[in-house]
Amino acid sequence: MTNNLKTKKMENVTVSEFKVPSRDEIATSNQEIFDNLNKALGFVPNLYATMAYSDHGLGRYLNFQNAKTSFSNKEKEAINLIVSEVNGCIYCLSAHTVIGKMNGFTDAQLLDIRKGTSDNAKLDALVKLAADITKNKGNADDENVQNFFNQGYTKENLVDLILQVSDKTAMNYLHNLTKVPVDFPVAESI
Repeated sequence: MTNNLKTKKMENVTVSEFKVPSRDEIATSNQEIFDNLNKALGFVPNLYATMAYSDHGLGRYLNFQNAKTSFSNKEKEAINLIVSEVNGCIYCLSAHTVIGKMNGFTDAQLLDIRKGTSDNAKLDALVKLAADITKNKGNADDENVQNFFNQGYTKENLVDLILQVSDKTAMNYLHNLTKVPVDFPVAESI
């Protein structure tokens, strides 16, 4: 166990708490990324900072996350929200609720997406398929796949959906394991 990992007993369950590393505790390559995040966002989100325990993980992840996709930002946020809901990640639900609002979703629309639905037929097909893929570890009901294509999505979109699900699942798992503090307004429970 390192100094940054503290263990405590809670109701017969051992919970590991990861200390969020500061700029001085990470590799030089990650320090530059921290500086760029501070310039762009005004802070370094705790989950990104936690990735900086890996000398290469944060840069590698950000390149993956920021790569071009066939989805609009709004569609990406819908995927991020439903995947985070399925995976039970309060950090990502909180962050993507904020980002979803920035991309034009209302509070009611964000809650509907988290419940696995949308009043927009195309978005509804996307959300349902993303939830199905996440719940079933890459498998999905034929009806959800067909509805996705019936709404005008393509094979390119399907590949990009898998990549977006994997992007968000990685972050969900990182938070679910480390439980670093949520530094966004906490999303409401549903």
